[in-house]
Amino acid sequence: MRHDTGGRLTRDGIRIHEPSDFDGMHKAGAVAARILDDVAPHVYPGQTTGGLEEIIRGAVEASGAISATIGYKGYQHASCISVNHVVCHGIPGSKIPKWKNDSHGRTDDSLVDGDILNIDVTVIVDGWYGDTSRMYVAGEPKAYAKRLMQVTHDSLMIGIEAVKPGNTFGDIGHAIQSYVESHRMSVVRDFCGHGLGRVFHAPPNVLHYGRAGSGPRLEEGMFFTIEPMVNLGRPETKVLKDEWTAITRDKSLSAQYEHSVGVTADGVEIFTLSPAGRFHPTWEEA
Repeated sequence: MRHDTGGRLTRDGIRIHEPSDFDGMHKAGAVAARILDDVAPHVYPGQTTGGLEEIIRGAVEASGAISATIGYKGYQHASCISVNHVVCHGIPGSKIPKWKNDSHGRTDDSLVDGDILNIDVTVIVDGWYGDTSRMYVAGEPKAYAKRLMQVTHDSLMIGIEAVKPGNTFGDIGHAIQSYVESHRMSVVRDFCGHGLGRVFHAPPNVLHYGRAGSGPRLEEGMFFTIEPMVNLGRPETKVLKDEWTAITRDKSLSAQYEHSVGVTADGVEIFTLSPAGRFHPTWEEA
């Protein structure tokens, strides 16, 4: 793994990147986002998460990029696919954990009508990391699932709106938490966003909850992810015996959206915008 040696470090250990580094992040982010665009038509009832993984793995190779997750801490897949009450780090090809409203009696990783799923992809392009995730639906979502995805998507965008020099990371978390809780949903506390650039994970931890005005101040040149996980029920999670898959403790539905962003002189740039405009789960209806 390459070390991020450009720019300078703040006293909190957060790297300040050079203006020229934005180009590398845009290229990596665009590749990751395009892969998630292209997988959309393959999400349907009867498809398997293992099948989606094979499509994604092939797309990463075809793009000339490198998967950041294959071999990362022993992980052997080019994607994480988290279905229904799986909060994050769902392993493609694994049996989908049963949740409280699942009456299908499934015994494998096949999707059924109404499943919602987050697909998370990170690629390396010319040494830069592009990290993004978004929600998909197999068939027709239930009304409450659609509402959950909408609130989660909007909370991410509200968090991004808080990104500008002089604001703090606490401002981002507070904006997300306030919006989510106003809709009587909960923000997961056990996982967070992170710095990135020429490394996969770096300071800071980007919390999706918190107090306005708290935490390090944002400066031009900071690169990081914002990736709120929102539950219909309580925020608590637990990790399964595979040591990767995290689920909601109360088996309520969970959703997540993720963008990689960079702080500019007067605001923010999103590196992982969808080239096809398919970041939102109901893009076909727009």
